[in-house]
Parts: sequence; structure tokens; C-alpha cells
Amino acid sequence: MERTQGFFAALKQEVARGLSPARARRRSAEAADLDAALRFSGPGAGGEMLAPLMEGPDPESGDGDARGAGGARREGWGRWVRGQLARTPSSVAAAAAGAGAARNDLRLLLGVMGAPLAPVHVCAAEPLPHLSIKDTPIETSSAQYILQQYLAASGGHKLLASVRNSYAMGKVRMVATEFENAGRLVKNRNAARCAEPGRFVLWQMAPEKWYIELAVGGSKVHAGCNGKLVWRHTPWLGSHAAKGPVRPLRRALQGLDPLTAASMFAGARCIGERKVNGEDCFILKLCTDPETLKARTEGLAEIIRHVMFGYFSQRTGLLVHIEDSHLTRIQSTTGGDAVYWETTINSFIEDYRPVDGIMIAHSGRSAVTLFRFGEVAMSHTKTRMEEAWSIEEVAFNVPGLSMDCFIPPTDIKSGSVSETVELPHGEKNKFGPPHGHRAKVAALEKTDGDELAWRGTRT
Repeated sequence: MERTQGFFAALKQEVARGLSPARARRRSAEAADLDAALRFSGPGAGGEMLAPLMEGPDPESGDGDARGAGGARREGWGRWVRGQLARTPSSVAAAAAGAGAARNDLRLLLGVMGAPLAPVHVCAAEPLPHLSIKDTPIETSSAQYILQQYLAASGGHKLLASVRNSYAMGKVRMVATEFENAGRLVKNRNAARCAEPGRFVLWQMAPEKWYIELAVGGSKVHAGCNGKLVWRHTPWLGSHAAKGPVRPLRRALQGLDPLTAASMFAGARCIGERKVNGEDCFILKLCTDPETLKARTEGLAEIIRHVMFGYFSQRTGLLVHIEDSHLTRIQSTTGGDAVYWETTINSFIEDYRPVDGIMIAHSGRSAVTLFRFGEVAMSHTKTRMEEAWSIEEVAFNVPGLSMDCFIPPTDIKSGSVSETVELPHGEKNKFGPPHGHRAKVAALEKTDGDELAWRGTRT
């Protein structure tokens, strides 16, 4: 805990000196590591020396062998080498296949859950519509009233509007829990043990600027927005600009940015009530307009719909659950049947606590379902993934944070990339579509009507 506090103290100092969050994070991590090393080897450390690094298993010491530690190490090394040579080719192949599947799982987890965007463009600087009953549909006026209550419960519009920038740091755990096709259902029975741990840091600055770093399982995803361009960098795709209008980060809507969340639902309508985890909630429904859907469409991948539902507690007024779903149609390049992808994300937002007078959610969990379907029933697949997160530190109006911190990377590709690119491309793995349906691929949505609001919730 002392090292963590030192890290973030150094991080804030570096940002205050004008470094970007990414560079500040790297320099602060190096400083914290150096500080820990000096403490270990400094006065009071007992003069201990680290043992030489070995590329094999270190044998247990203290067995009373007269040959000494060196002989024990050599014997342990020899046993390890003989054990590796004795492994059958099938076991080696199985281990390699398992490692490859784990990499594919991690790529899918980070691609889908790492840095998804909200459905529509939002400018939190614009005032919310005034509460009006006259000549206003009841669904719209009810939604306006619910949002006014939400802002009041979150700290009040005046306080929220005074936030120039913000910083949040937290932990995540991601895991693929289930895979289903026409012939079988495979469940990850060790989901809790196999979950990939990671950490993230999120910076935001008004208006419409944000930057996030998320590292899980040895891979790191960067994404950001300078107010004019949304971009993302992954180890497997490099840096790409996102299609469509500038949109906020979905993770910020999960209890970290109440003003942006309220602005997101400013055009929503109230469609009913529902219990979520024992809480009576009002439901607001937001549909993406056709112009935005068209702007996000690229090539053979057409985004048909993107709908988001917000569940606001009747008791506290706070946002406790978000469900969003979008549907994409992928046309075949060979004239065959189109393939559809439906992506649904259910996020449960918990543990609200005040930070400088603003109510911030400090934990939550998300469940993601990827459903691939088409004309051929045997090609249908469904994949389920889960994420749990917790917030460790939040700060507002951080000194030294400037617009320079949100400049896109210099190696960003000039051509934009569709959001569908992160879904399986037809690779021969358990998540990919069959060889006959090589899709660029993507994320989907559900059926028409308000019944969508009653599905995927927890009672």
C-alpha cells in the first residue's frame, strides 16, 4: 500500500509538470520501482543479496545435502530438463493450444470490454432540457424529472459543472465464462480462478476529452479523445481512429461521470419500472439516431441499431444499472447469406460514496453476451464474458492537466477502423465463425419494442 501511494503521488507530480498521463504513468512507475529497490538494499535491509536468476525451477533449500546449495540447484535444473524432455509431443501441443486459446480469449476480452463507446455524441457543457409538462409527452417529461433527481442525488448540477477535469484509478478482473454453439455448451468451471486481473487509469477533461489505459494479462489497451477524434491502440491492431461522431467512453458512464451520464439520457424517454437487485427503478430508453448509425457503418458491416437503457433507483435517484445492445449485419463477400452479430452489455453499478461532495460508484460488474446468427442454424454461436471492477482513487480538478495530455498518437492510421473489427475475424478458434462466413465482425442488438427493457436484468 505504501508503494501504491508513492506511485500515485509521483504520478500527480509528473502530470502537474506538464507530462501526458501515459508518460507520467511510465515515469512514476519507474520511480516507484527504483524507490522500492533502494529501500530493500539500503540501511536496515540486513545486507541481503538477491539470488541469481535461474530459468528453471529453484529447488528447495535446507535439505541437508552435503553438496551445498550449488549442487542442489544443478540437480534441480537437471530434473526440470529431464521432465521437459519426457513430456510427450501431444502434451506439448496441448499446452501450446491452451496458450493460444488463452491469448485469443484475452484479445476478445480486451477488444469488447476494454474501451467500448457510448451510443451517441454527448456534450456535457450543453444545458439539459428544462423540465416541462405542457405540450410534452408523459414519457419525455418523466425522463426529464428522473434526470433532475439524478443530478441532485449525485451532488447537484452546480457542483458537477464546476469539475474541469477528473482522474480515476481502479482494478478489473475479466474472464470468458461460456461458449455455446448448435452442438454443445462449454462452461468455464474455473472462471473465478482463471479471471485475468488488471488495472486501469482514466483521465477526463471538459469538454469531451478523455484518455484511458487498461492493462490486463500482459496486454495494454490505450484509447482517447481530444474532442474531435476518438482513437484506440491495441497490440494487435496498432493505433486507429474510430468511425462516426465523437462519443464518450462507456466506462465513464458507470458511476464515474454523472454529468455526462445525465447528458447522455437527455433525449431518452421513460418506458416503465423494474426491480434491479431488489431496488425499484425507473427505466429510460435511448435510441441512436439513423444519422449516427450511418456514420458508424463501414464497408460490409452495417450497424442496424444501438439502444441503451438506464435504470435509476427510485429510492436514491442514482444510476444503478446500464444495458446497451447493438446489432450489426455483415454482408458476405461471396454473395452468400449475411451474418448478424448481437452484443449486449449489462453493467451493475454499486457502492456509491461521496468524493468531494460528488457521488461516485466504487465497484460494479458487467456481463457481455456475443451472439452470432444467420440463415444457417448450425452456425449460431453465443459467447459470454464477465468483468468486475473496483475504484481505488478518484480526484477532481487535478492541477497541471492540459489539452496536450489528450493529443492522439503520431502513428495513428489515417483510415478509420470500424468498431466491428475487434470481434472474431474467422480465425480457427472457439470464438470464430466457420470458414464459410469470414466476417469482419462486430456487435449486435436485440429485437424491436420496449420488451428489451425487461430482459437481461437481475431481480
